[in-house]
Amino acid sequence: MDQALRFEINHRCSRTNARVGVAHTPHGSFDTPAFMTVGTKGTVKGIYPQQLDQTGCQVLLGNTYHLLLRPGPDVVESLGGLHAMMGWDNPILTDSGGYQAYSMADINAVDDDGVTFKSILNGQMIRLGPEEAIATQNKLGADIIMAFDDCPPSVDPNAGPTNQTRIRLAAIRDTGKNTTYDHAKRLRASNERTVRWLERCKRAHQRAADQALFGIVQGGTDLDERAWSAEHIAAIDLPGYAIGGVAVGETADDIDRVVAHTAPLLPDDKPRYLMGVGYERDILSAVLSGVDMFDCVLPTRNGRSANAFTRTGQIRLKNAKYTTDTEVIEPCCDCPACDPAKYGLTTVDGKGFSRGTIRHLFNAGEMLGPILVSLHNVRHFQRLMLDIRQAVREDDWLSFATRWPVAVDGLPSGLRGRLGLPQAP
Repeated sequence: MDQALRFEINHRCSRTNARVGVAHTPHGSFDTPAFMTVGTKGTVKGIYPQQLDQTGCQVLLGNTYHLLLRPGPDVVESLGGLHAMMGWDNPILTDSGGYQAYSMADINAVDDDGVTFKSILNGQMIRLGPEEAIATQNKLGADIIMAFDDCPPSVDPNAGPTNQTRIRLAAIRDTGKNTTYDHAKRLRASNERTVRWLERCKRAHQRAADQALFGIVQGGTDLDERAWSAEHIAAIDLPGYAIGGVAVGETADDIDRVVAHTAPLLPDDKPRYLMGVGYERDILSAVLSGVDMFDCVLPTRNGRSANAFTRTGQIRLKNAKYTTDTEVIEPCCDCPACDPAKYGLTTVDGKGFSRGTIRHLFNAGEMLGPILVSLHNVRHFQRLMLDIRQAVREDDWLSFATRWPVAVDGLPSGLRGRLGLPQAP
């Protein structure tokens, strides 16, 4: 390739802003809209890389913050980079660590030059700024890297049922005030800081020829701040752009509103990435607003807790009602847990693993339980994206809604109307 990332749009939805495309990177291509399975510390927990490929994964995500702490970017580089370490010769994206600065705000301190935080491993004080975040990601070697950003609370932490005391206290500390917190000022400070940091990230980037740098839009749930951020972030020419700071305490309606407002403000010919989302309904809503890329820890995190995603909603396999259930997790699923024969795996009766068997594996503390449900969940989200792409290409949302009630339940009435779906009762 003569550039770090090339993006092509192959089809657009006639009713919405949804589009189907392909992103080309030095380690291959992936179809969009895409769901990136998360391998936080250099591996997707419990799943062999070949299995990820078999379940339809085309691009993975690694976490800069955790890899910085252990084993460290120099070690990853000495092992051949993140692709070699993960055993994954397909595209990888790494985040920058900005979200961790938000999510662990009680042990971090933010200023105009970066973040100082205590290592969660040994308490060592570590400094992370735009230059350090980019240098770390240059050594990790992912195909797509994220700019270091300042992620503020999306909603006022003083208000309502989403009150986040530790976030509020950290925000007061970081704005240099002793007793008060002004959410509007915090959003504007974050936006201005994120633009300055993006400029520094771009200057520090030493591998622009083979690593695509994405900028991140912030602004909380304030649409004016989102518009300001989108304008200033998009003014910096980059291979792609992301919407950050969502799914961190807002309602689904707030996420819809922010994404629907923000996505069309980003360059049409560049991939748009909604960070940290999420559930099937939120993914579909964002696709309809023009978003191309997603990531979330839900498939494997829930898999390790015996919570399986299905087309009609989650089932909790530890429940006693599944003790003697001989059905597989989801009869129509073609994952290695439900349909092992598809993957060349043999079973005694030619069927997959039953719900009752999986429940036993969890209760007995056997590793196979979390592995099977994680594999099922990973495949579930890849099947979702396959069917979303098909619905966009064929403009057939009625069939999609029949196959994926979990994705259309709770969609706003306006979106349902544009898709030609009956209104919810």
